[in-house]
Amino acid sequence: MKNSEHFIKTGEPASVIVRLITDKPVKKTPYQVKGVFIKHYPKEEITPLLDGRYRKYFLYPRVQVKILNEQIYIIGIDEAVDIVLAFSKKIQSLNFGNITFQVLDIETEHYTKQFKAIDRLLRYRFITPWIALNQTTGNNYHSLNNAERKNHLNRLLGQNIIFIAREMGVSINQKTYTKLLLNSLFPKPLDDNNLGAFYGGFQTNFILPNYIGLGNGITRGYGTIYGLYNPDEFNFDDKTFLKETQNSKPAEIKTTDPDLATIDIDQIQKTNNRFTPKKQGKRKKAGPIRVPKKEHKNKSNQSNIPKPKKQEVVIDESKFNSPEYHKKQHKF
Repeated sequence: MKNSEHFIKTGEPASVIVRLITDKPVKKTPYQVKGVFIKHYPKEEITPLLDGRYRKYFLYPRVQVKILNEQIYIIGIDEAVDIVLAFSKKIQSLNFGNITFQVLDIETEHYTKQFKAIDRLLRYRFITPWIALNQTTGNNYHSLNNAERKNHLNRLLGQNIIFIAREMGVSINQKTYTKLLLNSLFPKPLDDNNLGAFYGGFQTNFILPNYIGLGNGITRGYGTIYGLYNPDEFNFDDKTFLKETQNSKPAEIKTTDPDLATIDIDQIQKTNNRFTPKKQGKRKKAGPIRVPKKEHKNKSNQSNIPKPKKQEVVIDESKFNSPEYHKKQHKF
């Protein structure tokens, strides 16, 4: 990257969704698509956000690649919005060696005022499997009864949402509510890692961007969500949120609902060494955040590298975008 290049934070968290319209269906994995991006566009601003170089600066991936209905989606979050938009305009073809896709057109959706807490419940659906548990937590989960399992998953989901919101610099001044609407409380085996996946959806009082991932395996395309409401019909200045939408209207928060979990941010406790709670603060004003060029073995310039962001709320997601993990995955 050039010295003059940097990430710009917007005044409020935003997101962009780019869909690549190709000449044939894309039957590839997100990792394969990212591998082609990394290989053929090594000097683009988006590449360090894909190959894991900025893992210690952004705990939650700012760029996510999805394959949905055999189409490529690129999701840009907050600092990466403009980077994704600029990159998408440069893609003319994708050469996978055994097949090449011509990009005929792109479609974009741009949203602002994301990660906003409201006083109603919005409904979301998992459009790819949700991997809520890892190998360690999975063993503990199986020893719980059904009521405990539901409560445990609800809490994990709430912690995921709070973690992402804090990553975006959002100050959370009210309780977070979650209500899972899963097909089953028994995870189905997903791959040779013995990870179990859940299917269905949930409700929460947070506005989340479409197509972002929750849980584990985000960089592999898992945990992708889609809001079952029409954001264009929201009047963000009207706190009643009673306007009906084409899909599902915001529901009233009923604290007496036994299936509704309340996640009090002040009660979230540290459960492992990887994350430490952080006091909430106001979002910084818009301005440049300088990110270093690719790190070199020579450590003489290490003083110019910004300090990593402090670890935040408890989330068991160890495989977001580590360089080592990507080196193993991206084989050309």
